Amino acid sequence: MNNQSVAAPAHADEKWIVFILAIINFTHIVDFVVMAPLNPFLKEALSINSSEFGILVSSYTFSAAVAGFIAFFKFDAYDRRNALLFLYAGFIFGNLLCAVAPGYKFFLLSRILAGAFGGVLGVLVFSVIGDIIPPARRGKTTGIVMAAFSAASVLGIPTGLLLADAFDFHAPFIFLTVLSLIVYVFIWIKFPSLTIHRTHAAKEKDRQGLLKSFATNANVRYSLGLTFCLMLAGFTVVPFLSDYLVFNVGLDKKDLAYTYFFGGLATAVTGPLVGRLADKYGKQKVFVIGALCSTVPIFFVTVLPAMTLWLVVPCTTIFFILFGSRFVPAMTLVTAAVSPRERGSFMSINSTIQQFASSIAAMLAGFIIFNAPDGRMEYFWVCGTIAVTFTFLSIFISYRIKEVS
Repeated sequence: MNNQSVAAPAHADEKWIVFILAIINFTHIVDFVVMAPLNPFLKEALSINSSEFGILVSSYTFSAAVAGFIAFFKFDAYDRRNALLFLYAGFIFGNLLCAVAPGYKFFLLSRILAGAFGGVLGVLVFSVIGDIIPPARRGKTTGIVMAAFSAASVLGIPTGLLLADAFDFHAPFIFLTVLSLIVYVFIWIKFPSLTIHRTHAAKEKDRQGLLKSFATNANVRYSLGLTFCLMLAGFTVVPFLSDYLVFNVGLDKKDLAYTYFFGGLATAVTGPLVGRLADKYGKQKVFVIGALCSTVPIFFVTVLPAMTLWLVVPCTTIFFILFGSRFVPAMTLVTAAVSPRERGSFMSINSTIQQFASSIAAMLAGFIIFNAPDGRMEYFWVCGTIAVTFTFLSIFISYRIKEVS
């Protein structure tokens, strides 16, 4: 494929683009989600406590949020291909530093760098989808690309744990660096120049005006509000679920891999299916149904009693399926809330809101949850109640969003 600008890629070329976007999404998601299961390896190797580990995890999110806001002022001025090559190179370099980090402070700085580039990569991926995929097929494509999260759970987390156990905590980042270098070659060879978004793109000097227009645009405010509520409805529960399953439900730590494996495998199948349903029956309608259905397992997993692994797995699998079913139609709804000329900048702001909301949710849950002397988590059900409340609020907000493109 040549590198000329494309307004509407041929069908075969479009498949290559979507495939590359999905692999990019997979690598940067693995980079983020692998941190939590690596907790014991990092604590031992770096001689750090839980508070310092929390800083390692949150540093990625905050860095991604700040980078997303900065990208707002520059994002739409560049060819999507060039932006992708630059950001992915920075992401690879950040992971290379993680792979050779000799100590805590060096590793922390490496995570900040990886987050800055990795967070903006996510924005670029969905901006490209909005640029080249017609609205009639955008839900299906979004579902395929977002299945990378499921693949990260099925493949990324178990692989990372196996490598860390066989060698040390550097090994997963070495593997991710090598994989990303291979992906970079694919981007260089197969990804076309994409400049259609620049036809009506705002100039840099108009960035502040565009930011002001976003602030005064009710459709944009509702879209950002939907993102904020969904993050509050997710990260008050998800980061603490594994601890609850171990200390309250009674699972062995090694059994957690089964919950992620089967949950990720199930959502890898249902994600694209939900996307097709959104294309056929409407994004907002499918989102509302998915969100309503998700409220039951969201609360239920926060009050699970002691039970065996093979009773837990069906419960967590249903949770992951219905929990994830909200995000595919929601993302397509948010992506279509602005015109193509504003989409890249808008998605940068949306990513910033997403990252900050995730941090707020995790901190809020951390203040609520109380750990008993035996390790049991108290008041996790309060987090479940908050998640359900913000899910209902997101449903209300979704009715206010109008599709622009």
